[in-house]
Amino acid sequence: MYEIFVKLLDERGVTAYKVSKATGIAGSTFTDWKTGRSTPKQDKLQKIADYFGVSIEYLMTGVEGSTKEEAELNSRDKRDIAKDLDRIMNEIRNEEGGPLFYNGQPLDPEDMIFLSKAIEAALTDAKKKNKVTFNPNKNKTKK
Repeated sequence: MYEIFVKLLDERGVTAYKVSKATGIAGSTFTDWKTGRSTPKQDKLQKIADYFGVSIEYLMTGVEGSTKEEAELNSRDKRDIAKDLDRIMNEIRNEEGGPLFYNGQPLDPEDMIFLSKAIEAALTDAKKKNKVTFNPNKNKTKK
């Protein structure tokens, strides 16, 4: 498993430290896996798989084709995201009736655009993951 983890680090150009910070898994845990002192538990494997966008099977076996599928968004999904984004941004703007502050300074309109884009990206990513996870056809058997 550790060899595949290192391969993913190299392919994606990230460090184990960055993965550690993003997933909340201690860096010493990676060292323990490398040296064989411990083996990864399911919850930690899932965090790493989610971070890299691969399946746990790929993380364990390295078999191509095990990577998570990426869901395509249809026009309804995009409308839902836009509607949620509008609602969230209106709540942020109208919370106290004044400008939004960060570090004691009001956000200028350009910063609000960046905030909006970040929220939109998060909503889009969540929608795609949910479409894969909660696909209503995944439990149907083929006849």
